[in-house]
Order: sequence, then structure tokens, then C-alpha cells
Amino acid sequence: MDSTRRFGKYRVEREVLDEQRLEEITQRKAYSDIHRSLTEQLRDSLRCTLPKLKRGVMSSLPVLYWLPKYSVWDYGMPDLVSGISVGIMHLPQGMAYALLASLPPVFGLYTSLYPALIYFFFGTSRHISIGTFTVLSIMVGSVTERLAPDVDFLIMNGTNITSEVDIAARDSFRVQVAAATTVLGGLIQVLLGVVKFGFVGTYLSEPLVRAYTTAAAAHAVVAQLKYIFGVSPTRFSGPLSLVYTLKDVCSLLPHTHLPTLVVSAVTMALLIAAKELNSFLSPKLPVPIPVELITIVAGTLVSSYAHLNSNYTVSVVGEIPSGLSSPCVPDVRLFGEVIGDAFALAIVGYAISISLGKTFAIKHGYKVDSNQELVALGLSNAVGGFFQCFSVCPSMSRSLIQESTGGKTQVMASALIVLVTILKLGTLFQELPKAILASIVFVNLKGMFKQYADIVTLWRSSKIDLVVWLVTWVSTMLLNLDLGLAASITFALFTVIFRTQMPTYSVLGNVPGTELYVDLETHRQIPGVTIFRSSATVYFANADLYLEALKKKSGLDISKMIIYKRRQEAKQRRRERRAERRAKRQAKKEVMSWKSSVVEQLERSEFFSDSITKRHLFASVHDAVLYCLNHRGASSLTDIYNTGRYYPLKIFVSF
Repeated sequence: MDSTRRFGKYRVEREVLDEQRLEEITQRKAYSDIHRSLTEQLRDSLRCTLPKLKRGVMSSLPVLYWLPKYSVWDYGMPDLVSGISVGIMHLPQGMAYALLASLPPVFGLYTSLYPALIYFFFGTSRHISIGTFTVLSIMVGSVTERLAPDVDFLIMNGTNITSEVDIAARDSFRVQVAAATTVLGGLIQVLLGVVKFGFVGTYLSEPLVRAYTTAAAAHAVVAQLKYIFGVSPTRFSGPLSLVYTLKDVCSLLPHTHLPTLVVSAVTMALLIAAKELNSFLSPKLPVPIPVELITIVAGTLVSSYAHLNSNYTVSVVGEIPSGLSSPCVPDVRLFGEVIGDAFALAIVGYAISISLGKTFAIKHGYKVDSNQELVALGLSNAVGGFFQCFSVCPSMSRSLIQESTGGKTQVMASALIVLVTILKLGTLFQELPKAILASIVFVNLKGMFKQYADIVTLWRSSKIDLVVWLVTWVSTMLLNLDLGLAASITFALFTVIFRTQMPTYSVLGNVPGTELYVDLETHRQIPGVTIFRSSATVYFANADLYLEALKKKSGLDISKMIIYKRRQEAKQRRRERRAERRAKRQAKKEVMSWKSSVVEQLERSEFFSDSITKRHLFASVHDAVLYCLNHRGASSLTDIYNTGRYYPLKIFVSF
């Protein structure tokens, strides 16, 4: 495109448009005409028609929209490749993150299967991979270890209490706790989605979520230290639990189990090297090398042939039952004890899900419904909880693999990989050392620890967002995951209030030769006209601040001007009663208000009156300026700039 066309001049001629004239031209109805009564709205919402029923079913079951249009020729092979790739990642991550949740590894495989199948029918994102996730696993682990600590399951030897733990009884109760928490969290998500509360995710800003996951990564590291060093520290809960647990681990370091530490060190070294090689070769590879799966297969083989468990007492996964578990109702008596944790899981899981879903939706040009995502994620958790799954949400790493390998839809090839493993291959991993799974968690947390670089970025871009990040990180580290989230959200809401209380106020000037108005610091003010702008909407909490800023910026006492205007209006009404045909005398100084796209709100609040009509509300700043100038005898801005004639001051407000 040449510069002539790109910077061409356009001349637009039209009348000055105030709100009343704009309604006449566009034939727009007033607020009272287009808004029906509550009874009428309720009646229409309850009325059932075939198109309305079809829309409701299609929105509730998005799979009915895209599955009939599914093209095996176009999508079949990419979905198969991505499904296999993601399924291979599910296996090591599912078992590893089950340890974070303080549950037997097989329940991580269940969690990688059932929720993904439910999301297939109800989800609106085509690329996110539902399953285990580091942060949620840690949050579940804090609940299971709080309600089912080891000290409650010590084996009795007659009348004496031994130091040996009844692992089977402990794990059984922890599974019940995790399932109850997951079902309750899922029901909360479904309820929020049904009442259209999807916007709640917008209050979890990106700095808050990233700081929260960064702090959660630290909790994950501390939780895995016992598997890395082969020690048995006391797991604390509540405020400062991270500090106490870490202190206990450090005190036990002299008792480190050397064979376990060797397994951990070798595994982490090989994983880091393999992942770096994967990154280097990624442009040349159709799919990434499944280094985690290769690691657990190789680790299982070495452990089996070297008899690491029997010869060197290296802790292994142990028995993995074959087949699917039958559904069972969770213990509802636990709901009262885990409701706070369930709510935190519901909010964090949804925030991660909607942020990932919208990222891929924008990239690939489709829409993700925030409320339906709440319902889909809630049903995935609620139904999964009946099959002894723990809380799920999308994983960034798996979702990126699904998207980068060409996946187009949520066709469940990955679920088949997990299903075959549960039915036939699960028993092969019984000799897998837990240290290897802990090492996988360690290495996978590298991305989260890179988020500390956010501090530098936010320092340059937004100090308020930086404070939110730091407060979230500190509160989560010190107060634990649930209390830390509550404190972080509370603080973030205070920053929202603070920002509305501290908006930017400015006086606008005209860009010569245009109808554009920008900050007065760079452009000159129109003589006789002051344009005042606020960056925030005016409401009861900042009305006084707004008035003070208007006084300061305009250099006038607005209150006295309003009082003077009212007196003049009273005198005018008296003159009109004495002589109706006498021309109205205009007040020497008046304040005009201009504000776009809020006419309905003004009508609803009965703002307009005989003295302030829609003739005082304009379609643009330029319309208001031209009205002011014409009202005082000038026909255009050129008259003022060329003649230098003074026109009495007129103030109007721009939002």
C-alpha cells in the first residue's frame, strides 16, 4: 500500500449529534421501551420452544455440535498421533502426581482416564488435556495428609503402639478423603457454571495465578524430598507448615538412604539431559521423544533385575491392581471438613483451565464458553470422584503436546492408552522406585520456577501487579495453599478497589486539523472550552474524588457554579411565568456532561430532566466542542485559532 492511500485525507460532513438527535436518526428506543418487566422476562425464560430446546441441548453437550461434522479424513490421523503422544505422557505424570496427592500411583492412572472421558462430552476447548496437574495434586495432598496423618494409623502390638504404619488402612482412608474433596469441588464448579458465574475467573489475574503456581511448586519440592533422600519427615499442616516440614527434612539429612539418593540423582541427570536433547531436536521431530515414559520403563527394568527393593531397601510403587475400579459413593460426612479445600480446588482448577482454553481458542480461531467450561470441569471432577479420582485440570505440558502434534479435537485416543495400561500393563510397574517418580516431578517443575522472572517483568510494566505477585507468593508459602489462595484473592480485590479510587484524570486538548482530543500536556487547549476526562467510571465510591479532581483540573469551584446555575434557572422560570414568549436567558456559566454508551443507565437513574435533557449528551467529544463553540458565536475551531477571539468558558466532561 503506497503512502498516499495509507495516509489519505477524508472529509466527513454531518450535523452535530446529541443523544436525542442520535435516537431520532437511529430510531433507537428509550430504556423504558426496550426493557420489559421482570415478570415478562421470567415468563419468556420459562417458555419452551423447539429452537430454544435445541440451543440448550447443544450448549450443554458441545460434542453434539462438532462430532457430526467430524472429518476422519482431515482430522483422524492428527488426532490419533496427538492422542497417543498425550496418552504416553499421562502414564508417568499420573503415577508421579499421585505421590504429590499422597495416594497410591494407580489412582493417578484412574485420574488420567475418567475425567478426560467426561470432558470429551461437555468441554468446549479442543486442545486442553484434562488430567493430573502439579498444583492441584499438592493441594489434594495437603488435605489427605491433614485428615489422615501417619500417626493415626500406627500399628498396635498388644497394648503398645509401634512406629510401624498400617499403610493399607491409611491409603484407603486417604483415597476416601481425596474422592470426597474432588466430588464436592466438582459440585461447586457445576453450581457456579449453572448460575453463570464463569466471570469469577477474571478476578484471578495472571500475576496471581502465576505467583500461586510458583509457590505451589515449592510445596511440591518439599513434599518430594522424602522420596528423593529416602527419609521419613513429619508432614505438618496449617500456617508455616512448609517451614516446619523443610526444617524436619534438613534435620534428617544425616540419615539419608544412599541407594535411594543415587537413584534420584541419576534419574534427574538423565531426565534433564534428555529434555534438553528433546528441545534441541524438536524442530526435526514430528513428535517429542517420550523421555518420561522411557525413564519409568528403564527404571522398572533396572529395579526388577537388580532387586533394588529387596537388596537395597529402595522404596518401590508396590502392588498395582489390574482392571477398573467400581464406582462408589464418597463419604459425605467428610464434606464439612473439606469444604474450604474443595472451594479452593474448584477456583484454582477453573482459573488454570479457562486461561489455557482461551489461549488455544484465540490461536486457532474458535470460542471457549467460560460457564460451560465450569460445568464440564465440574462434571469431570464430580463423576471422577465416584471412581476414586482426585481433582483435575488441564496440564500445560500435555496441552502443548496435543496442540503441537496437530490435534484438532478432543477425540480420546489418549484415554485408550491409559485404559490399556490399567487393564493389562499396570502390574509391570510394581517394581518402579518411587524416587524415579519424585525425580520426574522435580524436573517437570523447572518451568514453574522460571516464573520467578515475572518479578523483573512486572517491575517494569506494573508495580501494582508486582505487589499482587509478591503478596500471593509470600502468603501461599507461609499460610499453606488454601489460606494462601484466600489471602491472595482478598488482596487482589483490594487492588481493584484501589485502582478505581485512583484513576487518571486529565484535561484534553485538540490535535489541530482533526477531531481528535488527547492529553493537554502534548496538545493545546481550545480557548474557552475545558474538556475533563476520567479513566474510571463514576460511582458512589469515587464520586467525591471525581468532583475534587474536576475542581483541580478546571481551576474552578464546580459547586459554586452549580449553585449559581440553579439560581439562574429559578430566575428563568419566574421570568417565563411572567412572559412565556420572552426568550430564555442562558446562564453565564454552565456545566455540560458528556458520556457515551451509558444512556440506559442514565435513564434508569432518572438523570434527565427538563433542565438537563439528551440535548446535553453528545455522540463524540468533537460534537460537544462544536456545540459549545456554536453556542458562543464561533462556527469552527479555525475561527478560534485564526482570530484569537475569547469565548466565555464552557466545561464538559469526557469519560
